[in-house]
Amino acid sequence: MKLAFKIQYKGTNYSGFQSQKNANSIQEELIKAFKAISVDNLQMNYSGRTDKGVHALGQVFDIVASQDRSDMQWINGLNSNLPNDISVVDVDRVADSFHSRFDAIDRTYSYLIFNSPTRNVLLDDFYYWEQAELDINKMNEESKCLIGIHDFTSFRSLGCGSNNPERNLKKIKINKLGNIIEIKITANAFLQNMVRIIVGTLIEIGKYQIKISLKEILESKDRNNAGTTINPRGLIFLGPNYANITKLKPEKSPLI
Repeated sequence: MKLAFKIQYKGTNYSGFQSQKNANSIQEELIKAFKAISVDNLQMNYSGRTDKGVHALGQVFDIVASQDRSDMQWINGLNSNLPNDISVVDVDRVADSFHSRFDAIDRTYSYLIFNSPTRNVLLDDFYYWEQAELDINKMNEESKCLIGIHDFTSFRSLGCGSNNPERNLKKIKINKLGNIIEIKITANAFLQNMVRIIVGTLIEIGKYQIKISLKEILESKDRNNAGTTINPRGLIFLGPNYANITKLKPEKSPLI
């Protein structure tokens, strides 16, 4: 029986989702929670590998389990064995062919900025504090060139291991409400640090610190032309989007 779980987590104290040697990860905490309810030797697929410090509202992972339990037994059993900054919020029985990574048609991230001359200490873990006033109209206008299928070499880390730098960026939207700015980006997939570099570049554009246009940065395929890799604290993985999933509980609402 294959199960797909939706989870939320605060990534501040973790090295990322994926298990790593000598580092605390979300995946390791999940494995320990499954062991505590007598589910061992897991093969776990997941929709997105979030980096150190990145949060999630809609991470999806799947496992194969021999036990048959109710939704709330799975959810409550796992949550009672997870730290307070990780929470399972939904579970679905899906077809054996389902793969939470490869079946995702796109993924969405949100980056939150607190734009004010003074700091708000209550927002430290979830917002990036930017003191300088940002030109949102300029950021929105320049960001339009990123829409579509492009080589995003300029916006990936130098250590990125992907063989193909092309990605299909489907949507990018920058909104401001009071002192809060949200940059929301949807793409079929992302390169390492791609969202954080795009956001860092847009912030520098909004402060008129970059001399060339975002289009020129994109077309240069040169990481040195883009802005800084922004702090992960404001980055939230909203989750993947799936199409045509065969579920074994048709009355359930979609995962995302």
